[in-house]
Amino acid sequence: MLDTAIFNRVRTAATRFAGAKDGNIAILFGIAVIPIITFVGAAIDYTRANSARSSMQAAMDSTALMLAKDLTEGTITASQIAQKAQDYFSALYTNTDAKSVAVNATYTQNTGSGSTILVNGSGFVNTDFMKLAGFPKLDFNTSSTSAWGNVRMRVAMALDNTGSMADDGKMPAMQTAAKSLIDQLKGLSKNDGDIYISIIPFAKDVNVGPANYSQPWVDFTDWDKVNGKCSNTSYTTKSSCQSHSRTWTVTSHDKWNGCVWDRTQDYDTKNTTPVSSDSNTLFPAEQWSSCPVAVKSLSYDWTGLKNVIDTMTPNGNTNQAIGMAWAWQSLTAGVPLSAPAKEAGYTYKDAIILLSDGMNTQDRWYSDANSIDARQKILCANAKAANITVYTIQVNTGTGSNADPESAVLKQCASGTDKFYVVTSASQTLTVFNSIGTSLAKLRVSK
Repeated sequence: MLDTAIFNRVRTAATRFAGAKDGNIAILFGIAVIPIITFVGAAIDYTRANSARSSMQAAMDSTALMLAKDLTEGTITASQIAQKAQDYFSALYTNTDAKSVAVNATYTQNTGSGSTILVNGSGFVNTDFMKLAGFPKLDFNTSSTSAWGNVRMRVAMALDNTGSMADDGKMPAMQTAAKSLIDQLKGLSKNDGDIYISIIPFAKDVNVGPANYSQPWVDFTDWDKVNGKCSNTSYTTKSSCQSHSRTWTVTSHDKWNGCVWDRTQDYDTKNTTPVSSDSNTLFPAEQWSSCPVAVKSLSYDWTGLKNVIDTMTPNGNTNQAIGMAWAWQSLTAGVPLSAPAKEAGYTYKDAIILLSDGMNTQDRWYSDANSIDARQKILCANAKAANITVYTIQVNTGTGSNADPESAVLKQCASGTDKFYVVTSASQTLTVFNSIGTSLAKLRVSK
């Protein structure tokens, strides 16, 4: 050991000095040797004590987090906390210098703004050198706190409803997995409002619900040009009708099916609240025949959320960016989806789960993946800069020449490589969603 080696060297030097016959060296050394040994040894003793304390801090941090997770998931009760804390800590703390180690955990019940688990620990290290100066041991103590219940979560699930999801059992596998995640998150919610979930089915467009036809945030400018009737039925668009001096009668907006497509650039990459005075911020209506089922804004109506998932059907082309954009909108206060206000006294964690089974194929402006991907990369970067944790899943069940390459845009969109998943068989979808649920649980209980 380092302290033993130093002690042996000091002892050898002391012997050499003791045998010296030159003047008063031996006398001077005899006077100085104890302080020298004490000062040198104090550094060694303090290092050992600090190492024991640092190791205890790391073990206690993990213990507090695991206790909070157990309580959140209901796998232990309050009466089991003390023993469970000791079990976790004993398995994690392996420092052999520490003596008389004591650990206790205190649980404070939820009072409306969250519960806490406080883990305290103490111990001491026997000194090798400082005992010469009258300090036979160095005491140390530390603590760790984990919050449970004051962290609230909002999770937006953007789910691919395109035609290719009909292949290889992908749609039913996704539906099963998404509903399982809802049940998993429901288990983390102890009070109404602890966790909200939104469902954003997407294809080329997103369906915001036809009942919103009179909302000022919907822009019918382009819709009016192709949805109407000319006084001469030979002409089917407003421009062709009027260019032939005929009268164009717009179809009533209450016949709209609820579909919208990408906002005007650069608002397509932002979550800016739409204002009627600026048409660029509005959401353009489209009467697309393959419009997916309507989105469901943030809710803890667990049954209602799962019902939306059950009604999803595969149809149409792929525009991941619009699914991502509306997932972000669902987490945003104000129209169109008006996320509930965040209450004081809570910490909020927002997350988006974006699942798609193919490359981007069509949006409002483009029909090539590279151009759409470029818009999506900007959008994802903006969302992550707004402190949203993004999980992405690429469902790639094709084999050989039918397999897609790894999606660079989905990988880049994720908040980290550990939050990007590739599913190569429909059966893996459930495992991935369960893994995401576990990750979300850690976000919820960490402080």
